[in-house]
Amino acid sequence: MRYVYDFDEDAGGGRELLGGKGIGLAEMTQLAIPVPAGFTITTDACRAYMAAGGDVPEGLDAEVEQHVAALEERTGKRFGDPHDPLLVSVRSGAAVSMPGMMDTILNLGLNDVAVEGLTESTGNARFAFDSYRRLVQMYGEVVDGVDGQRFEQALTDLKAARGVKQDVDLSAADLRELVATFLGIYEDATGSPFPQDATEQLRRAYRAVFDSWDAPRAQVYRRTYDIPEDLGTAVNVVQMVFGNRGERSCTGVCFTRDPATGERRLYGEFLQNAQGEDVVAGIRTPEPIERMADLMPEVFQELVDTLDRLEAHYRDVQDIEFTVEEGTLYLLQTRTGKRTARAALRIAAEMVEEGLISREEAVARIDPAQLDQLLHPMLDPDAEFDVAAKGLNASPGAAVGAIALDAETAEGRARAGEEVILVRWETTPDDIHGIVPENTKGILTAHGGMTSHAAVVARGMGKTCVAGCEGLRIDLSSRTVTIGGRELAEGDVITLEGSEGWVIVGAVPLVPPAIDENFGILLGWADEVRRLRVRANADTPEDAAKAREFGAEGIGLCRTEHMFMAEGRLEIVREMIMAREEEERRAALDRLLPMQQADFEGIFEAMAGLPVTIRLLDPPLHEFLPPLEEATSDAMRDRIRHLHEANPMLGTRGCRLGLQFPEIYEMQVRAIVRAARAVAERTGEAPLVEIMHPLVGFREELARLRELTERVAAEEPSVEYLCGTMIELPRAALRADEIAEEADFFSFGTNDLTQTALGFSRDDAEGKFLTYYLEHGILERNPFEVLDEDGVGDLMRIAVERGRGARPQIKLGICGEHGGEPRSVAFCHRLGLDYVSCSPYRVPLARLAAAQAALAEAGVTALVIGG
Repeated sequence: MRYVYDFDEDAGGGRELLGGKGIGLAEMTQLAIPVPAGFTITTDACRAYMAAGGDVPEGLDAEVEQHVAALEERTGKRFGDPHDPLLVSVRSGAAVSMPGMMDTILNLGLNDVAVEGLTESTGNARFAFDSYRRLVQMYGEVVDGVDGQRFEQALTDLKAARGVKQDVDLSAADLRELVATFLGIYEDATGSPFPQDATEQLRRAYRAVFDSWDAPRAQVYRRTYDIPEDLGTAVNVVQMVFGNRGERSCTGVCFTRDPATGERRLYGEFLQNAQGEDVVAGIRTPEPIERMADLMPEVFQELVDTLDRLEAHYRDVQDIEFTVEEGTLYLLQTRTGKRTARAALRIAAEMVEEGLISREEAVARIDPAQLDQLLHPMLDPDAEFDVAAKGLNASPGAAVGAIALDAETAEGRARAGEEVILVRWETTPDDIHGIVPENTKGILTAHGGMTSHAAVVARGMGKTCVAGCEGLRIDLSSRTVTIGGRELAEGDVITLEGSEGWVIVGAVPLVPPAIDENFGILLGWADEVRRLRVRANADTPEDAAKAREFGAEGIGLCRTEHMFMAEGRLEIVREMIMAREEEERRAALDRLLPMQQADFEGIFEAMAGLPVTIRLLDPPLHEFLPPLEEATSDAMRDRIRHLHEANPMLGTRGCRLGLQFPEIYEMQVRAIVRAARAVAERTGEAPLVEIMHPLVGFREELARLRELTERVAAEEPSVEYLCGTMIELPRAALRADEIAEEADFFSFGTNDLTQTALGFSRDDAEGKFLTYYLEHGILERNPFEVLDEDGVGDLMRIAVERGRGARPQIKLGICGEHGGEPRSVAFCHRLGLDYVSCSPYRVPLARLAAAQAALAEAGVTALVIGG
């Protein structure tokens, strides 16, 4: 098997073989865009390496040597030459972009002798020793696991001793001294001197990049973004070009459009006399890309022209890394640019206007989960506050939380339910576990720019980020920070406003954001192509109105038990439960009826003309009573004991409750039909009423409850309605043909169906054994978040086939929260359901996911470039 390909060779395997960086470098080479020479070690080699337990596959080392020889011939330099050495970088590049998660090493090929040769051949001792000190640090950290803080501390100490602030202010003699210090740190940490053989350096480097695929930070990132574990990474070996050769050299990162707003303008940063890692690592605060037009006008125009070509070729925003070496431009990478949701919508809409892409392609490109960003809160415009400090507006939105000064603290507090802001000098990929939790609301850093690790990761996750805040000081020894001159302790609350880059001491009230016109445009295009209808789970008129605002086409689940908990009603409900005789229960229910009717009228009016599915009382009665120790009478204590069940989730609830106490369901049906008639008379538009009986497992259960429903509804003969059930028990799915004979519709209650099918109690699984299952790979995904297609999904398939076999026109939907999860929505589309239903704020996600499912079926998918 062949494992290595030059950039100008046709490998035939695409990004899956060459990885994102490799395929980008190969395609740019074919487009005659200035790219340094080099070659790619494929993902096949990485997978073979992992399968062999860390042994390099046979023939790989020899193949690499052949390609190094070809690179030497092309460049006219020799790898390991003591006088004018060929130097290379080694960079990871997975098929799926994982920014900052794996490793890079620059300047491979330098050693104690070659650094002197490089000094002589370039006439630039400062450049040569700056390159060597970078190699020793990167190689030590990546290949041998040397603590990077030891190198950083030595650099900080030297700058302090010389009275300078920036690395570029150190002289050649200073850097020569620093190299000696770094070599000593390396030998002290590893027990061996720094390797002097260039071939050994290269071999150990690409093994280390293979190993970085399984680094903890990379594993966390893959779990977060659902990236398969077995893809592996490619390794790109690239001729070094140097942005640190003086004032006519620079390195930078640039997007073809603004990734925060979507505006059609160059967006990026660069550093003169620097190497690429300085920009993305946030080691120095870079300058905006526009400044390059003043300093290097000809090179800047070449960069602009090149970026225009790349965007036109790939028909999407490109994120590129570049280096200018003594006035000559080189591109080191191009990939699809990550962007905020607001930017993604604007870019997609404008690219359709520009004729670059079709409407269908625009819809396919938007990540449904990313739309959550547009629903994040913003600062209350009426709130009064003082901005304590200002940084770069790295990721939009507003966030309030307690200060956490390291990833471990952030993760612990966030998982305990506290909202936190991770505050760091600068983040690194190793901080990922503190950034991922939902309750980590934002990131604040003292260093770094708009393309630093913190900024890129925050934008991708939809979290607020303020980077490069000069007014921030951190003292880890005392666990305190100073923001704009004010000292705060870890745990104190701050507010971030990521769109402006503001840092505010204390909590500022937040409000939901306004959604711009591009949101409506893209979702309108999505609605044109989707087949699945999208409803909302809503229990109040306010929820129903919000759902309709987000484009819901009805209510798929209205839970009536929440109404029983409202103020002024719980006492009546308890009175009903405490009643010993049916007559007493009916008297209490008669008092509840007008309250229930008013609830339903409000919901029917909010959803005028759209279907509303109302689930009759589901939970067991004891949930409406206080704990035994809080009972106020002996009679209540006796009733609580009588209603106690060992496993109430599988006890007297749902239809079982309605069959034993039919007067409860009679009251609810009566309230529903009276409300429907009242709204029809008031508005002239009859509601589309669907009455749903929960937890049915047997045909006879639904047959008796349908008879009850029809008998009571006959009191209002002008009201049309459907009568159906939730499918939330495995038996109901298996006997769906029998149950369908009594049902006008099925709604899959996948929250409970997942519990009953898997034998998992959600309350006992999450945070306990389910966490272990996910961390140890027993399960790939949390089945309460992403539908278990093989198990629960198979039950749904059976129910659909048998239900429609018995009643071809039966209406089928889903009302568990899976109805707003994109992969689960796609499954529902393939299954042929009529609608999905989810919480109001997930309705836009479901609309987009339903459209993308239809487009995927038609062969239209998103295009992704680079890695």
